Amino acid sequence: MVRFPHLLGHLVHGLSLVAALPSPEQSDKAAVLETRATVPGRWESLGGVLVSPPSVVSWAANRLDVFGIGTDSALWHRWWDGSRWGGWESLGGVLHSTPVPVSWGPGRLDIFAVGTDSAVWHKWFGSSRWGGWESLGGIIQGTPSAVSWASNRIDLFGIGSDSALWHKWWDGSRWGGWESLGGILTSNPSAVSWGPRRLDIFGLGTDHALYHKWYDGSRWGGWESLGGVLHSDPAAVSWGPNRIDVFAVGSDHALWHKWWDGSRWGGWESLGGTLESLPVVVSDAPGKLDIYGVGTDSAVWHRAYSNGWKAWESVKGTVESPPAVASWGPNRIDVFALGTDHALWHNY
Repeated sequence: MVRFPHLLGHLVHGLSLVAALPSPEQSDKAAVLETRATVPGRWESLGGVLVSPPSVVSWAANRLDVFGIGTDSALWHRWWDGSRWGGWESLGGVLHSTPVPVSWGPGRLDIFAVGTDSAVWHKWFGSSRWGGWESLGGIIQGTPSAVSWASNRIDLFGIGSDSALWHKWWDGSRWGGWESLGGILTSNPSAVSWGPRRLDIFGLGTDHALYHKWYDGSRWGGWESLGGVLHSDPAAVSWGPNRIDVFAVGSDHALWHKWWDGSRWGGWESLGGTLESLPVVVSDAPGKLDIYGVGTDSAVWHRAYSNGWKAWESVKGTVESPPAVASWGPNRIDVFALGTDHALWHNY
């Protein structure tokens, strides 16, 4: 079982991938993150005191918005505007899951998190201001997943108290009601879209295999097992139409990979490594993948695909959360994680 799949161990409400906050003894490490000359950029502290893993989204070139839950259980936000970092701002709320941001267009942000009532709460930014918090209802365990496949469209997924996958959507004018998509899942879901009106959802079953469900624009397909013996939340990404890559940590702590090429699923392949966190993945161009996770040395590790898999490399650092990654353009990736001081740290 991987470490800190959710830094907020009390937030996952019985999901199988639970980790507690580090003890004072575990946290008594060097607070300053290291880097090495061969890694572009440097780790820099962005301050703050967060108790959830960070999350990040980009809605335009040279724009980043980073979120985390503070010690007051409120949502905190910091942003990069292309020339400087804005200061931390509290967006309020009383939240009990890692925040999930999504953007469906320039200048638009939607944030989702589970509240103390186990409902999903939503806050949005548009027209140069933040709207108020609104409850979207539901009884959700763990962290939800959100994806947009078109302007003014959002699909939201979460695991219900019955361990089934539940779905709610915004169609540009209103929220649809929660609908059950069935299944019995033991991980947080991972949702991805490779084109308009196309959705693919992944989660682990009780047998530790990966399960998949899809929407093709007119109907939901049934659940299918993609096999594997996995021990972390899955991470799914698409770099082009009809292409999906899915990653998860196996029982051997190695990173495992499976892909859809438009006509069939490839077999599981081991990408090696020894990871103690769930993996995160980003694609900044067609045919390119960058995967990050935390190793047994508490450093961030990276493996890239571009005309073949490159070797694992250490991005160094001593971190206390899974990383969060975003790309705002080709050959640009920004990586965030919590340091042992629970501040937010950044590398690029």
